[in-house]
Amino acid sequence: MAKVENTSLLFNIKPTVSALAIAFTAVGGAHAAEENVQGSEVSTLPEVNVTSNKDDVEGYKVNRASSTKFTAPLLDTPKSVTVLTEDLIRDQGATTFEQALRTVPGITFGAGEGGTPMNDRPFIRGYDSSSSTFVDGLRDLGSQSREIFNIERVEVLKGPSGAFDGRGSGGGSINIVTKTPKAENFVRGSVGLGTDSYKRGTLDVNYLLSDDVALRINAMAHDADVPGRDAVDVKRWGFAPSITFGLNSPTSLTLSYYKLKTDDMPDYGLPLTSNIPAGTIRKPVSGINKDNFYGLKDRDFRKTEIDSGTATIKHAFNDDISFRNVTRYAVSRNDYIVTNPDDSAGNVANGTVWRNSKSRNSKTESFGNLSEFNFKFDTAEIKHNLSAGFEYSYEYTTNTPYLVTNAVSGRDCTAANMIDSYTCTSLYNPNPSDPWLGTIAKGLTTTKSRTQTKSFYVFDSAEIAQDWILNLGLRRDIYSTGSDALNSSTNVRTKLDNDSAFWNYQAGLVYKIQPNASIYISHGTSSTATGTSNGDGTENISAATENLAPERTKNYEIGAKWDVLSNLSLTSAIFYTEKDNARVTLADGTTALAGNQKVRGFEFGFAGAVTPSWQVFGGYTYLDSELVDNGTATAQDGNEFPGIAKNSANIWTTYNVTDKWTVGGGANYMDRVYANTANTIIIPSYTRFDAMTSYKIDKNLTLQLNVLNLTDKRYYDKTFTTHFANVAAGRSAMLSLMFNY
Repeated sequence: MAKVENTSLLFNIKPTVSALAIAFTAVGGAHAAEENVQGSEVSTLPEVNVTSNKDDVEGYKVNRASSTKFTAPLLDTPKSVTVLTEDLIRDQGATTFEQALRTVPGITFGAGEGGTPMNDRPFIRGYDSSSSTFVDGLRDLGSQSREIFNIERVEVLKGPSGAFDGRGSGGGSINIVTKTPKAENFVRGSVGLGTDSYKRGTLDVNYLLSDDVALRINAMAHDADVPGRDAVDVKRWGFAPSITFGLNSPTSLTLSYYKLKTDDMPDYGLPLTSNIPAGTIRKPVSGINKDNFYGLKDRDFRKTEIDSGTATIKHAFNDDISFRNVTRYAVSRNDYIVTNPDDSAGNVANGTVWRNSKSRNSKTESFGNLSEFNFKFDTAEIKHNLSAGFEYSYEYTTNTPYLVTNAVSGRDCTAANMIDSYTCTSLYNPNPSDPWLGTIAKGLTTTKSRTQTKSFYVFDSAEIAQDWILNLGLRRDIYSTGSDALNSSTNVRTKLDNDSAFWNYQAGLVYKIQPNASIYISHGTSSTATGTSNGDGTENISAATENLAPERTKNYEIGAKWDVLSNLSLTSAIFYTEKDNARVTLADGTTALAGNQKVRGFEFGFAGAVTPSWQVFGGYTYLDSELVDNGTATAQDGNEFPGIAKNSANIWTTYNVTDKWTVGGGANYMDRVYANTANTIIIPSYTRFDAMTSYKIDKNLTLQLNVLNLTDKRYYDKTFTTHFANVAAGRSAMLSLMFNY
């Protein structure tokens, strides 16, 4: 149970209360306007009719989430939800999942190193959510870097969401909605060229084979250098066909396949300062060219491959009862050797960098099945919209990192032959074309991991009285995970297992101030079980954690939502998140669920159209995090979370100057971020600007120019706890010809 003094802290944030008060005042003002004296021509704002169509998307604004676990429109959902639409992603020129997410305040990114793989690693409200990413409602596992060519929209659910998503989700979750067949014929796509050898083509074809059968094919090819990073490039291609039978029938079947293959030069950026006075904050090395790349083209590589097949069955018994079943089998591979610009031996102070290596060769096979019923019914005077379902998932990962042996052993760059063998390189003038003189072999240790989850859940939105909606959700997870590591040289085998079962719930009360405005209060929980945080099944299970119960996170939130004008959504929320059984190290060296972590904050957002010609999207998030009790590391008590920005903000806007010309632009601000719990490693704050313009040649053809990182700001967008900071891409420009027939 939460302590009274903990929840009271929520109301001690003066900026938070002020921000929410503004939203409440605005909503209340709209309500009061209805009660003005008769004859006032401007007293009532136009109402917004929210429909039950799950595909109800208008430009940058979304009225309803795709998941039927959301048993009410977003306006009446007592949770913070941010949705990125296909139009927004296209206008901003994003080509990867990570690029799209950078426009969501409250999200930062972490880097992979060692046991944490290189992959999409978003942090939502300070908590790692790399294992809480879903595709069409099913958990999407396997360490990977996702593309956007087959994405229709991205839905970000903020705050503990264990009732919605099960294990994990301490800070929230992300659901990717893919493109599926439609009841129309079209051919869409783009061809783009740009700076830094940028070349990209996409194709989206939808064809009605009959009145009830439709085929859709999405494809993509991409080849480019990374702006401002010497020798770093990315190549990938994707293919995603799908077919729907029973498109206009009560019963439908959709079969889809997704393929993405990449071949990149991996990049760990610049080293952090080292051998500095005690108490000094470590930062990325200054006084050097941010283009510097310390890797070896002759050695380093990263290849990934994702194959995924999905079958979705839907059946409507009548207008009030429906059934959905989703089954997916996927295989994900992540294979790389990357140079870590390591300074653990203090080489940077002497103007050199040790070319340490990290590697991975993993394959993840996953199977998931979701069966769900949806009901609409009345009990007495109460209207219900209920969703109940069962989920089963199984993941199996095999990882055998490479045995990379340098030509000269050791890590001290002042030792003999360390420079001549290219094991070390110059801090100021590294040469990526240096020859690789060492050896690469299959690693000695293979780790096999498996995770199985069985879950059932129920959600209900009940109109308990006029203008009052009660939202309840309950979920039970039965979880089992384990790893088996075998060293082929010593024949030593290490087996670890963890079994647990846990409940999570969501409760919220919504008051409809008027049809297009609501305020709410909610409470929700999540459970982070051992072995769920790094994107590949059981990556973080250890002898110290295998017997631990899940960490529990709880959230209290008060918010307001208001649909104004004809198509503009405003949202605001204050929240308090606490984990009072966080894993910490005790004095005897054991790990226990004895820590305490808190995040207090507020946010507001906007999405939609101010006028028919003017679209806007953006928001601001304030996060005040605290490691209240960090076990034996008492000196860290009171520190901030790693991987969290206290202030983050984003704005993006486009304006149709004429029927043919559109101009747009935006800015992203990210406050400084600590990389470790000691708060001794930091990456500085930054502000980035982007711009776009498009010209409609005719009804079928449009030219679009995007300039990303307009001022060529050389900033760091993520880091790891020890060695390096990733350098974000410099300025780039892309001109794309978009077609729609």
